[in-house]
This record gives sequence, structure tokens and C-alpha cells, in this order.
Amino acid sequence: MLFLYGQVLHLELPWMSEIVRAKRPLRLPVVLARSEVQRVLAELSGTPRLATHLMYGAGLRLLECLRLRIKDVDFAHSSLTIRDGKGAKDRRTVLPASLHAPLRRHLEQVRARHEADLDSGAGYVALPNGLAQKFPTAAQDWRWQWVFPATRAHLEKRVTCHTLRHSFA
Repeated sequence: MLFLYGQVLHLELPWMSEIVRAKRPLRLPVVLARSEVQRVLAELSGTPRLATHLMYGAGLRLLECLRLRIKDVDFAHSSLTIRDGKGAKDRRTVLPASLHAPLRRHLEQVRARHEADLDSGAGYVALPNGLAQKFPTAAQDWRWQWVFPATRAHLEKRVTCHTLRHSFA
């Protein structure tokens, strides 16, 4: 209302000076102590454990982690390239040395699965911004594959990260 009267209608009414703007509440992030992080990580295993270690060690958001492609992992420079992150910006972050060996083992398994998919006529991945038109074979190229490819649960419904939350709420 203040904007409407003051900026759009250019009216200064006497009671407008008495109105106090609402303050935005401060929302502080939840921060875990190192011991709490260790307890959380101790409860995980397999791929979720590796992904969580990457998020913690490299400072990745969940979707940044899940959208990592093979070409964005640089073991030689111990870095990860995050593409189209928050604010639609690209950035580089550290790949902790402690995660090199587990990530290499994981990628060996992913590569074997990818090669099996290729042998069965699959192994395609979605490409950003029309790259499929520009590079027709890139969708099957190892470098463009996901670090954490989705496994198929044979569900016909569209499932998102909120599906379970809504199923049990």
C-alpha cells in the first residue's frame, strides 16, 4: 500500500508517516558441530555416503552434487566445476584429497554400468541448451554422463524429492 500511494499515485497522506514497515525475520542456518556431522556420515553407506561426503567436503548443494558430470571432476587439480549453480552461475570448488580414491572407485562402477547400457542400446543422458543438436553423439559420451546417475525403480509416476514427504505427511 505504501508503494502504491507513494510511488504510483504520488500521494502523501498524513497517516502514511505513522506506518512502520514489517521487518524480515532473520533465519539463521542450522550448523552442525564436527562430531554431529561424523555421526550423520556414520549412518550412511554406499553412494549416498559418497555424495554426502562430497557435499560436506566440497561445499556443494544437493542439486549441484546430483548434477555433476564426469567432465566436471578434475582429479589432477583436485577440483570440481559446478555448472548453473545458485544464481545460474558456474564456479569451481575443491575436491578433497580424501575423496579421490572413493570417487574413482565409484566412477569405475558407473563406467561399467554406462558401457553395459551402451551395449543394450541405451546410455543416453540429457544435454543442456541444445548441445544434442550441435554434438549428436555427446549424449552417449562418457564425459557427459552423470557422476551420480539415477537408478530406475520401474515407477510410472513422476517422482521428485518431495514425493516421499507428501506421501507420509
